[in-house]
Amino acid sequence: MTKIQKTDQQWRAELTPEQYRVLREKGTERPFTGEYDHRFEPGTYRCAGCGAELFVSDAKFDSGCGWPAFYGPADAEAIDEESDTSFGMTRTEAMCANCGGHLGHVFPDGPHPTGLRYCINSAALKLEEE
Repeated sequence: MTKIQKTDQQWRAELTPEQYRVLREKGTERPFTGEYDHRFEPGTYRCAGCGAELFVSDAKFDSGCGWPAFYGPADAEAIDEESDTSFGMTRTEAMCANCGGHLGHVFPDGPHPTGLRYCINSAALKLEEE
């Protein structure tokens, strides 16, 4: 799949400052401050940068971590992952496969059926309610 390619100026024009900081500069929201941390309405969570379908509400759970948490993506092809060794720790970064936007991180402490916790910034998401 060809990723969406935009200039820095185009991203800045299309995203809010917080969305830009998270999606394009790999920023992180403060815990328990994001719009979707404690929302559980049925729907589809899309990338705030490009609109790609990333997660469905059925996979969302309250992990208590301070960010929206999902046990798996809507489709295995929706998320790209790579090793992140910033801040003196090793983590798995989750990115939108369509536009390359930083979403958050994946941890091996989630519930069944995957055992994974996709810890995602609210600023990287747009909820399309059912």
